[in-house]
Amino acid sequence: MKLPIIAVIGRPNVGKSTLVNRIAGDQQAIVHDEPGITRDRTYRPGFWQDRTFQIVDTGGIVFDDREEFIPLIREQAAIALAEAAVGIFVVDGQAGLSAADQEIVEWLRQQNVPIVLAVNKCESLGQGYAQAAEFWELGMGEPFPISAIHGSGTGDLLDKVIEYLPVITDVEEDTTINVAIIGRPNVGKSSLLNALTGEQRAIVSPISGTTRDAIDTIIKRNDQQYRLIDTAGIRRKKNVDYGAEFFSINRAFKAIRRSDVVLFVIDVIDGVTEQDLKLAGRIIDEGRAVIIIANKWDAIEKDTYTINQYRKELQARLFFMEWAEMLFISAQTGQRVNKILDLVDKAAESHRRRVSTAVINEVIQEAVSWHSPPTSRQGKQGRIYYGTQVRSQPPTISLFVNDPKRFSDSYRRYIEKQFRQDLGFHGTPIKLVWRGKRVRDAERGSPNRATKV
Repeated sequence: MKLPIIAVIGRPNVGKSTLVNRIAGDQQAIVHDEPGITRDRTYRPGFWQDRTFQIVDTGGIVFDDREEFIPLIREQAAIALAEAAVGIFVVDGQAGLSAADQEIVEWLRQQNVPIVLAVNKCESLGQGYAQAAEFWELGMGEPFPISAIHGSGTGDLLDKVIEYLPVITDVEEDTTINVAIIGRPNVGKSSLLNALTGEQRAIVSPISGTTRDAIDTIIKRNDQQYRLIDTAGIRRKKNVDYGAEFFSINRAFKAIRRSDVVLFVIDVIDGVTEQDLKLAGRIIDEGRAVIIIANKWDAIEKDTYTINQYRKELQARLFFMEWAEMLFISAQTGQRVNKILDLVDKAAESHRRRVSTAVINEVIQEAVSWHSPPTSRQGKQGRIYYGTQVRSQPPTISLFVNDPKRFSDSYRRYIEKQFRQDLGFHGTPIKLVWRGKRVRDAERGSPNRATKV
């Protein structure tokens, strides 16, 4: 069953993201003393008493449309309310009732969604009810004084909010595939999110830095559920000042860490830049499965050989990701976007797969029979005793050998290639841990039990 949604709305800088963090029990929404930090709608799981739900943070609502983003932010808030069971309207108790709050109330009356009024920044319990009293004028029912930053009053607020939520009893095992959309600014990440969801889920603009928070979006295809995480464009570190963008980029890095599969978006017009190479290295360091998305393919003049030429150029730059699938798409026109989730399924399955020790040793035996380990100048040859998979996500295989130093980089790549070919690991990195006799014997508890080579 789909979880009910609570939408948090209000004007800028009233503490909406702080309240979302408080209710969700994490610090994923960016909180910074600057209006307009949240622009798109971002979802977090939450629960209170016997209710489980999703809570959605929205951008600050204003009705002065001189700035480009303002009507788009308002549109995102309206979409959030349309799918919500209840909304929380957050106002600033320290600033008091404002004309902007009155405007939002008139707008809310057109949305036809039950609303609970939260008067935030009431840090003093004694003064909180006095601060909240003037908000009765809004005609939105009882104003609940709260402090989102300290948590006071939020329990009473949620007791009222969950009156509008159903009880969810048939909770299924979570088999969701987490998919992070990562790339430099303006490579088309938000456009790709919108293309995958079939709706205007994220604000798209040619101005870099439009996306600031990591936006979680749940979609379902057949019986498989996906969590798509759109992220801020990651610029070179020296170009990033402390502030909103700094926090955005940290959220993007965390999105890589909590994903199963990364859609690594590259602007095919620019090709693979130095910043792309650094991002690729970060993704591999985190051990994530990867699909390389070459976007803006519609902007390239093509003939029969163009795609092969571009593929070779991109693969040459990303040679250390040769195992990753590459797809040429146009997020703007939708070209080949429908193939992405098939590749995601394939990469996620490989990333999570576990292989028995018997099968791993069959692969090793066959690989060694075709290509023996190298022999040193002193006539000492490397020997692989056995291998076993010690973890998944990514698949990690320990190889127990006589001496790791006897195995050259080229032979290690050969063994990895054999694992990929024989076991069908597609779209995921494989980690091979080469462990010598001393390590093996220490684990057994005796330094004298080494097997003679």
